[in-house]
Amino acid sequence: MPLDPISRALQLARSALGTTSPNPSVGCVLTDAAGQTLGEGHTQRAGGPHAEIIALRDAAARGHDVRGATAWVTLEPCSHHGRTGPCCDALVAAGIRRVVASLADPNPLVAGQGFGRLRAAGVEVEVGAGADEARELNIGFFSRMERQLPWVRLKAAASLDGRTALDNGQSQWITSQAARVDGHAWRARACAILTGVGTVLQDNPRLDVRLVQTPRQPRLVIVDSQLNTPPDAELFSPSREVWIYTACPDAARQAALASRGAVVIALPGAGRKVDLVAMLQDLARREINELHVEAGHKLNGSLFREGLVDELLLYVAPRLLGQGAGIAHLGPYTSLSEAPTLDIHTCERVGPDLRILARRVQAIHKSFET
Repeated sequence: MPLDPISRALQLARSALGTTSPNPSVGCVLTDAAGQTLGEGHTQRAGGPHAEIIALRDAAARGHDVRGATAWVTLEPCSHHGRTGPCCDALVAAGIRRVVASLADPNPLVAGQGFGRLRAAGVEVEVGAGADEARELNIGFFSRMERQLPWVRLKAAASLDGRTALDNGQSQWITSQAARVDGHAWRARACAILTGVGTVLQDNPRLDVRLVQTPRQPRLVIVDSQLNTPPDAELFSPSREVWIYTACPDAARQAALASRGAVVIALPGAGRKVDLVAMLQDLARREINELHVEAGHKLNGSLFREGLVDELLLYVAPRLLGQGAGIAHLGPYTSLSEAPTLDIHTCERVGPDLRILARRVQAIHKSFET
């Protein structure tokens, strides 16, 4: 059975995840009075056409006249000149009679102005269809626009008893191949992957997307207080941006890292550590929507303690490891009320493992009230 227009628009938006940042991933479907599809499309890579323009071009390529048609779109049509022109004006010029949108655009440059210009031109506007899923697809974009912070997703793979590595440090592989492929899909949708220098020194990881197809590699962000990242680390690649945040800049080390294409950013905080709050604010200014964290228990603990983790992406393998490293270095607490509280958002089986997506209650109730 074919999807209804807004469900199809959401499907189109979903197919563009990981390709449109820093822009949101948006889908658009054009239908006639009988509900027949005239054209459809999704947002292209940054600098390319938005979903509405692709849908109008698709309708033209099919030989359809869109005058009097309805545009079903997962986000308010833009009203400003950025890398492209205003989509609301293009819809009006095409003779669209009605626009059904999932959500208003939180970008201050739009923020209702697209709807306003459509209504002023006599276009009927409805808002709300598919709103929850549309927001989920662009949760990082909403976070950056509303909080001036990226959405921070911390990924971990653990045993049933919560261990991410054996006591001797061995961690490959706790979870199955299916879970690792799924984890790479989450890497691919993020704007950047964050890790700590401890992980770089211990594992020498690449931290790129290899197990699923991707049109681009996420940027890599390293928290390195003392600037100890080796210039010959595996993570460096000519086609990938690496940003290193430090508390103790050193000209010689910085020059060596710059020769590998790294950008070193000094944001010193207390105790000769990187100021993590300032780092996230800086990443938002650099247009990072979703930040995917794969780090060790020390950095994970620091992010949790400072209330900077929005959700935990946890893969749980059906095995027991006994003594070993945990997910995050926290506590010791003297009361259960001190412990971070999370809400299970989804729980699904991936191969023999479980994938749990749990969100901090603060992130749900304080940062994203609707």
